[in-house]
Amino acid sequence: MEVPTRAEIPDSDKWDLSYLFADVGKWREDFVWVQRTYPRIKEWKGKLGQSAKNLAECLEFEKTLDLKIERLYHFASLQLAEDGANTEYLARVGQIQNLLTQIGEAFAFVVPEIQAIDDQTFAKFIVDPALADWRIRLHKVRRLKPHVLSEPEERILALGAAALNGYDDTFSQLTDVDMRFGVLVDEAGGEKPLTQSSFGSFLVRLDADLRKRAFQQFYAEFQDHQYTLASSLAYSVKADVFRARARNYRSTLEAALFPDDVPVSVYDGLVKAVRGNLAPLFRYFELRRRALGLKELHHYDTYVPLVAEIESHISFDEAVEKVVSALQPLGKEYVDVLREGMRNRWCDRYETKGKRSGAFSSGSYGAPPYILMNYKEDVFADLYTLAHEAGHSMHTWFAQKSQTFQDYDYPIFLAEVASTFNEELLTHYLLEQTRDPKMRAYIINRQIDDIRGTLFRQTMFAEFEKIIHQIEESDALTLDVFKTEYHKLLAAYFAENFVLDPQLDLECLRIPHFYSAFYVYKYATGISAAVALSQRVVGNEPGAVEAYLGFLKSGGSNFPLATLKDAGVDMTTPAPIESTLRLFERRLGELEGLLL
Repeated sequence: MEVPTRAEIPDSDKWDLSYLFADVGKWREDFVWVQRTYPRIKEWKGKLGQSAKNLAECLEFEKTLDLKIERLYHFASLQLAEDGANTEYLARVGQIQNLLTQIGEAFAFVVPEIQAIDDQTFAKFIVDPALADWRIRLHKVRRLKPHVLSEPEERILALGAAALNGYDDTFSQLTDVDMRFGVLVDEAGGEKPLTQSSFGSFLVRLDADLRKRAFQQFYAEFQDHQYTLASSLAYSVKADVFRARARNYRSTLEAALFPDDVPVSVYDGLVKAVRGNLAPLFRYFELRRRALGLKELHHYDTYVPLVAEIESHISFDEAVEKVVSALQPLGKEYVDVLREGMRNRWCDRYETKGKRSGAFSSGSYGAPPYILMNYKEDVFADLYTLAHEAGHSMHTWFAQKSQTFQDYDYPIFLAEVASTFNEELLTHYLLEQTRDPKMRAYIINRQIDDIRGTLFRQTMFAEFEKIIHQIEESDALTLDVFKTEYHKLLAAYFAENFVLDPQLDLECLRIPHFYSAFYVYKYATGISAAVALSQRVVGNEPGAVEAYLGFLKSGGSNFPLATLKDAGVDMTTPAPIESTLRLFERRLGELEGLLL
């Protein structure tokens, strides 16, 4: 029952990276080409404000490089995700990161020169046919003018980028490679490895003692490394504060939201709306305690399905077909492309030694949008994870097909809408397929848990991020500060009769997304927008499918709030969040009727 090595699983279960590079030799050729070519950027130094032609030529040169750089990094990062301990893969990622630092230094003059063009001259440039394909990109660049520094200052920031971003790598290496969680004896008396990936599988087991042992053993390893983990997270936050102050933002939160043109009021409005509607969540915890027959509820009891008689054993191929069937309302092109991609090895399916935990979708222009999974047949949530990552991948596919390279890359704010939308359609499909009360209870329970995990839990995370950044902006972060502040939030977001085990205070040290500042709130806004858009599609509203596909095709060609408004949802109001909270309460009522 050891976790297999990569060599022990068939190629058909692995992604096929030959779509990126036929072999490592070709990767090296492109790497050397970029090394030799990027210094040509100096040909345009001091000349960008002279003519629209000069500016267009510089941008096109940068684009030629970026296309190759994106693919080089994509290949190297996917290989490293396969095995984080592989020294060859680590070296390639290090090579590309070092090259990116050098390129960032060389290109440091470009944005400041664009910013320095006076408004009257820029107005003439922007209507010149030579810059027709660059108008959106240039508008976004000019908008950042108050936060772009002088060329020497930009050069210094570029030189420090790799060092400032290193805490994420340290965290990943520690948690994915170095930390060892041992084995557990399961209900049948067999030894099973406990890993970052298998931890979730243990938490859905019906055996309450096994869940408890998995929780305690898992967090014992985190406790042994808590000071290192706290130091790593603290310095990541310090780096966020440094960057925000260096670029003249009033706060790290404003710095994170400004590029997407998202007002701080949207972030605060999310927290306020969720904080004001915690009563149904507490009601759900009580239902869970009663349905499981527990005297008290612990965190490790919140993932096991409430319908004990139904077990999940869905093969990967079966999961693909269920997801594709659920997405039929989006039309033939969508489902045909997704099915064919899965057959042609877009996805790396199963856990192997050293492989990155969790799941993600990753794309580069003109290449397949790859999906990393650690699929478990007995974890029903993995069916939803597949639908989720497929949403990201198809968003990338449509955006690539419809936009130029410089406008295809959509922000995370929009990405989480596409992924969660697929989960909503999957739930609708599964409920339509069954009238069995137990199965319906199982699926409804799954949707409730999804909203709980994505809206309530991610909002709690968002509060934590805001708190720790505010502390660092005026004081200092320590292990005790992290644990104390996180415990306060746990106490607020969980019911009074919910037992908060002391180990749970360490949870804040194991969340990878905290190394991407103010990322997690987008899950919460994403599910709210996704619920609104999916309800339009399943309700057969005229034009709803076309509007949603238009959203996917738009890529990064507009700011996220405007893009969503065009698709039919206004995230500047609390309405989408409140609608999702009402869905949670409505589903809770259905589940109570089925279980009690």
